[in-house]
Amino acid sequence: MTMSPRTRKLMLTAHITSSVGWCGALAVFLAHALVGLVSKEDQVVRAMSIAMGVTAWLVIMPLSLATLATGLTQALGTAWGLLRHYWVLFKLLLTAVATVVLLLKLGPISVLA
Repeated sequence: MTMSPRTRKLMLTAHITSSVGWCGALAVFLAHALVGLVSKEDQVVRAMSIAMGVTAWLVIMPLSLATLATGLTQALGTAWGLLRHYWVLFKLLLTAVATVVLLLKLGPISVLA
């Protein structure tokens, strides 16, 4: 099943947007972590821990799932296919593994927050 050109472009835009957003959200998470590590004030450390938890659950997790879903849709709905090119499958597996690791690590992040 192939998508119409309009649908394909829409899904590609959604996939790129969610992927870039995921990278940006990870940069924000890293910035929060670094500020929390170098700060000597307890309130700042606590605030960064809370911000990290909120960022992880409300921004990073939805974007990772959106990236996975739109990538799978792109692979199955276009001529690229899921198994036709090894790099498509590799990207999908890499995204799936990253999402699973994120799910496993969100518990400890939430406990810290």
